[in-house]
Amino acid sequence: MPPDGLTLKAATTLPADAARATLVGRIWRPDADGPSVVAIRAGEVFDVSARFATVRDLCEAKDPALSLSRTAGEALGPLQAILENTPQDARDPSRPWLLAPIDLQAIKAAGVTFVASMLERVIEERAKGDPDAALSIRAEVSSLIGGDLRGLKPGSAEAARVKAVLQARGVWSQYLEVGIGPDAEIFTKAQPMAAVGPGADIGVRPDSTWNNPEPEIVLACSSDGRIVGATLGNDVNLRDFEGRSALLLSKAKDNNASCAIGPFLRLFDGGFGLGDVRRAVISLRVEGRDGFVLDGESSLSEISRDPADLVGQAINAHHQYPDGAVLFLGTMFAPVKDRREAGQGFTHYVGDVVTISCPSLGSLMNRVRHTHDCAPWTYGPSHLMRNLARRGLV
Repeated sequence: MPPDGLTLKAATTLPADAARATLVGRIWRPDADGPSVVAIRAGEVFDVSARFATVRDLCEAKDPALSLSRTAGEALGPLQAILENTPQDARDPSRPWLLAPIDLQAIKAAGVTFVASMLERVIEERAKGDPDAALSIRAEVSSLIGGDLRGLKPGSAEAARVKAVLQARGVWSQYLEVGIGPDAEIFTKAQPMAAVGPGADIGVRPDSTWNNPEPEIVLACSSDGRIVGATLGNDVNLRDFEGRSALLLSKAKDNNASCAIGPFLRLFDGGFGLGDVRRAVISLRVEGRDGFVLDGESSLSEISRDPADLVGQAINAHHQYPDGAVLFLGTMFAPVKDRREAGQGFTHYVGDVVTISCPSLGSLMNRVRHTHDCAPWTYGPSHLMRNLARRGLV
């Protein structure tokens, strides 16, 4: 059973190779009544807002990692002290705490990028959001198409042939279309500055009875489409809402506190880049107050679409983002371990502690609550701009 309060420690929150990682984050500074961009170096925190008022500004630099390394910043003390003050249920509002490590960027997500998650989306659709029906449908769908798709390249001639076969079998789905067709699913996960960070509550709607975490890597991109760094994210999903109708995607995905990103943005440099992302393995652990424990892994090596292709489908001549964007890459992990009755699979309970981790990116820990019990989103871009202007940073 998880402890009543979250405990964030530098040893587990930071990447395993933090000593050589270029890490940027954001903290709330009560003395400035607003957020600051910070660099994490040797377990210490440095405010670099005098040069980079926003993470967006840093990501727009020609070489963000090099620019950050050349910025000394204001020393704010040990990271551990800020981590201890970050969990919402143990926070001293007079001391700094961590925020999500992004600000003005658009928050986008790619869906159905792994075969495993694609099959679960098909199951959701055919079950019409009813978890009781999912078990038999899962067996049916897997027997028909499970072994046929893992080697397929989306948009290829072979994928088109499989599509024709599936249509003839009567099991074609809109999720299979974006899973193996030429066009990826790219959607808006949340509004800029709506993401919560490590230690924050994450929200599921109280009228959802079938929902799950989605552990993912999140890429940070500049306005011209350059991939400049990576972090972790939880694309909290309401499976019953999306299963009832794909037109309910926004209600399934974009709710109060339903998007968690963090703990830090690791900028691409000589020691970490897109190749490391392609080889990354993301772990998930859910610990419930009822003693339930769920563990899983998602390996980016099994992604159906290359991360660079996904970014290219998100940022291009048809879609511009002048403040840049972050992109969730999707997950192969679809939790099916029964929590209630046999065959109903997994769903969140209030109080669940969700930890998403990756050796090169650290760990993102959050606690589940109902959306209306999470802190409301009240601080947006207009508030940030007024605060930065008062501080003489813009």
